[in-house]
Parts: sequence; C-alpha cells; structure tokens
Amino acid sequence: MKKVVTFGEILLRLSPPGYLRFSQANSLDVQFGGGEANTAVSLANYGVNVDFITRIPDNDIAQCALMEMRKRGVGTNNIIYGGDRLGIYFLENGAVSRGSKVVYDRENSAMSQIKKGMIDWDFVLKDATWFHWCGITPAISQSAAEACLEAVKAASAKGITISTDFNYRAKLWKYCNHETRQKIMTELTSYSNIILGSEYDAKMFFNILPDEVSTTLNTSEKKKEEFLSVCKKIQEQFPIIKKIIKTERGSISASHNTWGGILFDGAKLYESPKYEITDIVDRVGGGDSFMGALIYVLLENMNDNQRALNFATAASCLKHTIKGDVNLMTVEEVEKLMEGDASGRVSR
Repeated sequence: MKKVVTFGEILLRLSPPGYLRFSQANSLDVQFGGGEANTAVSLANYGVNVDFITRIPDNDIAQCALMEMRKRGVGTNNIIYGGDRLGIYFLENGAVSRGSKVVYDRENSAMSQIKKGMIDWDFVLKDATWFHWCGITPAISQSAAEACLEAVKAASAKGITISTDFNYRAKLWKYCNHETRQKIMTELTSYSNIILGSEYDAKMFFNILPDEVSTTLNTSEKKKEEFLSVCKKIQEQFPIIKKIIKTERGSISASHNTWGGILFDGAKLYESPKYEITDIVDRVGGGDSFMGALIYVLLENMNDNQRALNFATAASCLKHTIKGDVNLMTVEEVEKLMEGDASGRVSR
C-alpha cells in the first residue's frame, strides 16, 4: 500500500465564537491544525496510509492534538517529544467586507526548537512513497529549516516523490533576511518534484517575476500567460520539478470567493472548473485540502493531471463549508461536486 509522510508543526487554534472580534470575545473555541497536519487528515479521509511527523511537548494540550490526528486515521507513532509548549495561533473570522486576522504565538514552541538528527529519517521513510513539506516549517526557525532539509535529502536519496506548498507567510520569516530566506528555500526546493505556489511565492522566495505580456489580452488570459512565464523560469532553475500548481482565489468579500486552480506539467497548462463560494464557513486550510486531494490522485496516476486538478479544486471548494483547519470530505462527496451536484440536498 502506498504511503505518504508529512512533516510540519501542529498548532492549537483559538478563535472567538462565530464572527466576534478578539475584543468582543469572552471565550475562545479550541481546534487543532497546521499545513502538513491538515494535508495528512485529507489523505486519511480518502483512505491513504499517511504518517504525520512533528515534535511536541509531553503535556495534556499536545496529547489533545495527537488525539485529534489519531481519530482522523493519521499515523502518529513516529512523532517525537521535547520542548515545553505547543505553537498557538489566534484566528478572528472575517465576514463580508471585514477580512480575517491571524495572530501567531509560535516562538520557542517544541517544533521551532527541533534540530537535525532528532528524527531517524531512514526509519520514518523506509516504506514511504511520497513526502510532503511546506514553506511554513522552514519559516519558524533556522533549526526547523535544517531539519526540513535533512528530511528532503533523505527522501530524495530513497527516490521518494517530494511535494511542497510554498505558503509564504510574512509574519513568520523573522529570524533571517531576504537573502537567507531565498537561500534556504532554493536548497529545499531543489529536492522537490511537485510544487503548489503562486507568482507571489516565486517573487518572495526566488526573486522570480512574470514576464510582461500583451496588453491586448483579457484579464484571465493575461494572468495565465504571467503564471506560465513564472512556471518556465522556476523549471529552468529547478529541473527536478515535474508539476507546478496554483490555486486561484477571487475575493469578492470575506464571505464570497471564487475558486479554481491551474496546473503546468512542463508542456501543457491545465485549468479546473471555477466555483463560486457564496457563504464561506471557514477558508483556513483551503490550500492544504487542495494539496491533500492533489496528492491522492497523483499517487495513483502521476500523469492524470486534469483529474488531479479537478479533484483538488472541488475538494478545497468543499473545505470552505467546514469549520476548522481540516477537510472532512470523502472521495464520494468530492466526486459528487465534480459531477455538477452542488445542490446541498439532504443525503438519506
């Protein structure tokens, strides 16, 4: 059975109930999430054998996070213990014209203090088919970046497919300057085969900018040509990359978005159907759910680009209807939307 290993930080998420502002809250709702943990849950929902690797403190809050992963079917046996605290993020949910806000409290977390050599990657990856990391992990500390590099080198040496979601977060890259950040991400990306990232990520991590395109093109065609030019530059710098994908979000308001995706395989540009999400419940984790769904399809057929893109877009569209970081949709529910059934009728 094919197996996926994901590596990153799991976080305690604290949010005011409903759409209250931080200043209005007398209580906070508790959930758990984090980029690679969210991706792992999506894969487990689709029946994939998946392990999540992280470092957590040995306390009750961390055990709650572990329980959440285990009940979703994610393997946690290779998680290591150490440090004093779990990372936290506070989320204020936006509505209509008021955007959401995130406040991070991740300094000195157990995962931020991980060091290379703490994880036996030869053992962890011994039966893995796919390894996934995202750009948030190297952003939290220099030592986390070094541990991530150790992981991708080990996965590459075993011939394991490696994917990443670039996930640039300006609020997290505090320990180094732009040049160091570029050096870190350049080395990590040089081992990666499947990339989820935008033109903005390419600019912030590699100083890659889109080419100027014809002013006679409409907005949609212009965006495609700009993305294509960025993809070609990325593949020139990183020939190991097989596919570059990005999600396309149109923000009409905090509660109303359009959603789609584009995939470039080095020869052809694929586009997904566009969805209109008119009443967003929770958009956090949308990209992670996209990545999990993409991996699910590509695990079975690396060349099934159109289905992978369509499945990922539909799955992540449905994630916007679920409270919390993780996507809890089944394959059948995603395929139902792919087939055009967006009615939301009761299933009975």
